[in-house]
Amino acid sequence: MEKILVIGCSGQIGSELTLELRKMYGDSKVIATDIRPAPPEVAGTGPFEILDVLDAAKLQLILSHEKITQVYHLAAILSGNAEKRPLASWDINMRSLMNVLELAREMRLNKIFWPSSIAVFGPSTPRKNTPQDTIMDPNTVYGISKLAGERWIEYYFNKYGVDTRSLRYPGLISYKTEAGGGTTDYAVEIFYEAIRKKKYECFLGPETALPMMFMPDALKATIDLMESDASKLSLRSSYNVAGISFTPRELASEIKKHIPEFEITYKPDFRQAIADSWPASIDDSVAKRDWGLHDKYDLASMTTVMLEEVSKKLA
Repeated sequence: MEKILVIGCSGQIGSELTLELRKMYGDSKVIATDIRPAPPEVAGTGPFEILDVLDAAKLQLILSHEKITQVYHLAAILSGNAEKRPLASWDINMRSLMNVLELAREMRLNKIFWPSSIAVFGPSTPRKNTPQDTIMDPNTVYGISKLAGERWIEYYFNKYGVDTRSLRYPGLISYKTEAGGGTTDYAVEIFYEAIRKKKYECFLGPETALPMMFMPDALKATIDLMESDASKLSLRSSYNVAGISFTPRELASEIKKHIPEFEITYKPDFRQAIADSWPASIDDSVAKRDWGLHDKYDLASMTTVMLEEVSKKLA
């Protein structure tokens, strides 16, 4: 029987992924951890422990005591925040991954999931329909750490047989958790501000196209990858996943169909340079071939759900 540890359960992905895994495996079989308190729905449905993932001794204790077989390691400092604290962010992002990989090797854990990102790409990468294998020259601390992480998880698979699995997430859009310091966070913030104030000042320019993914699709992709037979996986670095690509202007136009009085203005900040170095669209054909990636939401359907759910949350 699988026993799962989620590291970073209070973040955008972790808070929702923990609940999905508990539905599948049972509440007691999914141990949630974070350096900060868990959201009420996570703390109220199953086991939770405070964990600083840089504390390798405590991580080992939890893995051993709970008889963990799978780890979803989601804790990280995201792109925008990492640029403000580069050395600390590198340390947190990389040392935490190495702690997990070393313990997975020593304790012979069944599977490790670690998220990569489109931040691994850079200014020399083809921006449109970015292929799975291409030039990768990230110019942010976050992107550099993700590229290094991809190399390490593949190394641990090839060298030690650790069953590592990963997705290169695009921007993730969720109504359950607000933005957390990333370059694509405008696509979450805009819904809250559209409902609260009927206006939004975007930190990216109007024609900045970026790949995004609605959280239900991201959760399904993550679980589908982890549930896939190992023999089907041709990659042990990280799979491209595409979702949907759009610009701030296109998203604002879709919101105005529901809130006609909504207005958007643009004041690009330091995140514009980061966004300009990332892909505008992604080729995820390898994921579709290997394990059957399927997206459900387009821009219109995602916008409708986001506005409905954020309205309920703010009511």
